[in-house]
Amino acid sequence: MSLTHGISLGWFSPTLPLLRSKNSPVGPIDVTEVMWIGSMFGFGSLICNMFICFPISFFGLKKCMYFVPIPNMINWILIYFASKSAFLHVARVLLGISGGTMMVCFPIFIAEVSDNNVRGTLGSFFMLTLCGGLTLGFVMVYYISYHMLPCVVILLPITFFCLLIPFPEPPQDLLKRGRSEMAEKSFYFYKNLSKDPTKQDENKEAFIIFRDKVLGGGIQEKVTISDFCNKDSGKAFSLIAVLLVCNQMSGSFAIFNYASAIFAQLGSSMEPNMCGIFMGVVQLSGLASAVILVDRVGRRWLLIPSLAGMGLAEFGVGLLRSLASQEYLNRHFWVALTLMCIVAYTSSVGLVALTFVIIVELLPFKIRAPGVSLSMCGLSCAVFMALMIYPVTISISPCSCRQVSPLWA
Repeated sequence: MSLTHGISLGWFSPTLPLLRSKNSPVGPIDVTEVMWIGSMFGFGSLICNMFICFPISFFGLKKCMYFVPIPNMINWILIYFASKSAFLHVARVLLGISGGTMMVCFPIFIAEVSDNNVRGTLGSFFMLTLCGGLTLGFVMVYYISYHMLPCVVILLPITFFCLLIPFPEPPQDLLKRGRSEMAEKSFYFYKNLSKDPTKQDENKEAFIIFRDKVLGGGIQEKVTISDFCNKDSGKAFSLIAVLLVCNQMSGSFAIFNYASAIFAQLGSSMEPNMCGIFMGVVQLSGLASAVILVDRVGRRWLLIPSLAGMGLAEFGVGLLRSLASQEYLNRHFWVALTLMCIVAYTSSVGLVALTFVIIVELLPFKIRAPGVSLSMCGLSCAVFMALMIYPVTISISPCSCRQVSPLWA
């Protein structure tokens, strides 16, 4: 499902030239509409993040995961039948709702069913498939027609829905609702404990230790304001706030939404969409590195170099765009491409790969679901602001962009 969501996000940037052209299936759209269509994703995600913790608490994690593919499928149906730009506004809101649910449910699910020694790897792999979908979205738009793409991609969320059915609910979720016997079976399933009769006592003891640890965290108690206002929770949310600000204000997400326009304005002689695909491949290599390294070197030693490298590379991109002449940019287009690829690699090897892993690990069991939901509200606000600001900061306007970029011609 994360692959599907990535394709849905990656579809937007390389499709903009078609949407801006006279042959647009929704009629030519101007920069204001582009800005709002792009940012509607963050709006939909915010709506979902504000309320998703209540269905998780009431219905359970797995039932909420069943909901994830539904808005995504409707998103592709609207894209297929779109005749006005309003269809795309609604489609992006629905995509945000699907993504908002996924970004809360999936990290919690991974944290609750995985062992400590592979949790970072699985969390990074979740982001690897998501960003792999972004790159695949660029490629698919390049080779598949506008109306054929929804027919292909919609099969993926249907497949996810079917594959999810045989998986049991997480044991923590079942213990929270007092279903100890089902929780024990779920614990054995996800821990892959042997069904050998000689090990029944050993397995039972492992489950009792796990159950006492979970229940000892007050997971069955009613969540109150004091659970969010104590010292441990305050420290966790402070660290999460810094992490989320770094995640979005670095432009790690917005850059990919407007990659084609950025490369065009940096004077690349390569086709902008091809530069975006190349940068996506570099990002995937960074995420693959994170999958390999995260549980070996630790979170801190990936996150700090990631932030430093990304900041320096983006500073270089800013200097290049501000100080270099158009002639220099055209002659040395590889400089911009190299800097953007450094941004892609350094952000993905640490910040992108670890954000959701760290958020879930920092929060106590008792407030994990509402805490992640609250954190994702902050992330959605940051996404909305970043997607609104970036078209302006890279000077996307009908007049200026005709001179420098085929994207807006």
